[in-house]
Amino acid sequence: MLKIFNTQTKKLEEFVPLNDNIVTMYVCGVTVYDYCHVGHARSAICFDVIYRYLLYKGYDVKFVKNFTDIDDKIINKANEENKPFDEISEKYIKEFYTDMEAIGIKKPTFEPKATMHIKDIIDFISKLIEKGYAYEVDGDVYYSVSKFEAYGKLSHKKIEELKAGARIDINENKKDPLDFVLWKKSKPNEPSWDSPWGKGRPGWHIECSVMSMYYLGETIDIHGGGEDLIFPHHENEIAQSEALSDKQFVRYWIHNGFIKINNEKMSKSLGNFFTIRDVLKKFNGETLRYYMLLTHYRNPIDFSYNGLLAAKEALNRYYTFLMRLDNTKFGDEAFRIDSIETLIFNFENAMDNDFNTPQAIAEVFNCIKDFNLYLDTCQKNNLTPSLQLKKTFLNSMSKIAQVLGVFDKSYKEWYNLENNQWIEEKIKQRNKAKREKNYALADSIRNELLNAGIILEDYKDKTIWKKIK
Repeated sequence: MLKIFNTQTKKLEEFVPLNDNIVTMYVCGVTVYDYCHVGHARSAICFDVIYRYLLYKGYDVKFVKNFTDIDDKIINKANEENKPFDEISEKYIKEFYTDMEAIGIKKPTFEPKATMHIKDIIDFISKLIEKGYAYEVDGDVYYSVSKFEAYGKLSHKKIEELKAGARIDINENKKDPLDFVLWKKSKPNEPSWDSPWGKGRPGWHIECSVMSMYYLGETIDIHGGGEDLIFPHHENEIAQSEALSDKQFVRYWIHNGFIKINNEKMSKSLGNFFTIRDVLKKFNGETLRYYMLLTHYRNPIDFSYNGLLAAKEALNRYYTFLMRLDNTKFGDEAFRIDSIETLIFNFENAMDNDFNTPQAIAEVFNCIKDFNLYLDTCQKNNLTPSLQLKKTFLNSMSKIAQVLGVFDKSYKEWYNLENNQWIEEKIKQRNKAKREKNYALADSIRNELLNAGIILEDYKDKTIWKKIK
């Protein structure tokens, strides 16, 4: 039974989709004006694993993740580079896909752009005005927060407290400082679209409500994003969506924790900012993904290169174990061990507990530890280990890799092994030296290979080599 922590209720709740076996899920995507940073990677990986696990459990998942392709930041970037705004957005959408592919992100069902839905946005706003939830002033349209009695139910903020803490707003057109913009009147030389209120462009919050309803309907199962979106973005989405439909907008709210650097939130202004590409210059995408999954999605990550190094070493241990399996002779079973046969059961229990990836990964390494001890015992007692156990483990890991998006390579792929004649010849020379008890020469050859970035693994009847990653 899958249980999800719902941000709105602050409780762990049994997950029951609105419509039998169909799950509808919307996640706020990126504003495309720059390269993606590791905070984007964290959110993308978190919801990618959730998406994959729902599919794994047999649900038909309709997953929407949008692009905000019209925004002040995009306009500013376009002005800086003296280019059309859509040239900027298209460039960074392309770069986004490059980054997401590198970290193994599965494409959602739909990936709409805000500019694809301008007409739908205008229609949505017009209906809010008709219902008395929005008002127009001099070409701008605002949502009247005080008209929505349940405002604050996601963030657990009270309107009275928000008003007391609100800064004096320089925009005198608003009836209330808490009111937020649905439609912005265009300034000179800004991109704009015709509307009943004059030329302008949509506000940020309205875009997600419109695209969610367009693709998934008035009530959806899951809505997600980073915890920084809880207020005001997701709070505003609820207000405008439920005002329009008179129905519950989202049944389960899921939010991932921040990326921190030295216990501070990552930001460009603090100079502690890492793009995905910065990280991928030193580590591969699987290592970055694995590192993110070592922390439960709701908890913050204090990002560090030492943490990435530790993640790489853990993956090395996994792929070295695959190498051992490949170079061990299996046959009739000697005896069996439960932890291998129950790996999938333990993995699913962890994932059913609010997508607990750290525990799921721990189950994998607990199993490997037991399997190594089993192989050691078989070797010590001259027993042939069970081929069925090997098959069970590899089949289980194939299913786990399908969900986590890691552990999905062969050890030859991970270590970049290839048929290198010079290396093979050096290994032959070393083995000959060992047979002749010329250990000084054998060690010299090993060191020569090590200096060339090659590590040797000695087994009973063969020597395997791998490249240092």
